[in-house]
Amino acid sequence: MRAVRLHGIRGLRHGRRRARTFPGWWPLALQALLVVLAALCYFGVRGLTRSRAGPAEDHARGLLALERDLLIDRERWLQETVIGHDTLVDAANAVYMYGHWPVIAITLAVLFARAPDRYWLLRNAMFASGAIGLVIFALYPVAPPRLGILDIVDTVTQRTEVYRTLQPPGLINRYAAMPSLHFGWNLILGVVVWKSTRNLFLRVFAVAMPIAMGLAVVATGNHYVVDVAGGAVVALTGLAVARALPAVIPVPRWARPPASR
Repeated sequence: MRAVRLHGIRGLRHGRRRARTFPGWWPLALQALLVVLAALCYFGVRGLTRSRAGPAEDHARGLLALERDLLIDRERWLQETVIGHDTLVDAANAVYMYGHWPVIAITLAVLFARAPDRYWLLRNAMFASGAIGLVIFALYPVAPPRLGILDIVDTVTQRTEVYRTLQPPGLINRYAAMPSLHFGWNLILGVVVWKSTRNLFLRVFAVAMPIAMGLAVVATGNHYVVDVAGGAVVALTGLAVARALPAVIPVPRWARPPASR
């Protein structure tokens, strides 16, 4: 009996050791460095496009013509639906401001600490789709509806100064409407969260957040409907690349699924 008890205690301790999945401080520092490098790439592309107002507006009109052909030009209709209701406008603004970077940062932090293999998948998907997005931003700048392309109000700036304070206009690429990575990254985040948990609340959140963001980016005047579709295509392409990477590039030990560590 004593031997069985000792074996059980050792097994419990071993299980606790295996449950501690935090990868360590050096991997964390490396991830922070990669985020800084990605931000520098973004600012480099912003520098290339900030003086290209003419092409960005022409491209926006081209996308609107495509939307009319596809019968999906619903930007005015969606904003007119919410603009007369303060609660709906505030909700759209809140989703746009707080439902993207704060949600992404918290999700990545939790996954890094508790499910590093899922963190690795989501991070690589964001990097791959972000790289695709930067190429599109540089080669095909698009002015968003709120810059006078449509008779649409910038509800975020009109109703609150918080977002423009957190992200000053001088740091934002004004002509990065296509694709909407605001939507695309929330979409792949939802996919990864759904696959990572059986918690009902988190799964409902994983489905609801991309839908809410898709509506919010259009209702606030920041993106066209076709930008949302483009964001989905680019982000899901990035997710496919991230899934294929382990066959090409070795995965760090800390980022491997628990069964293969």
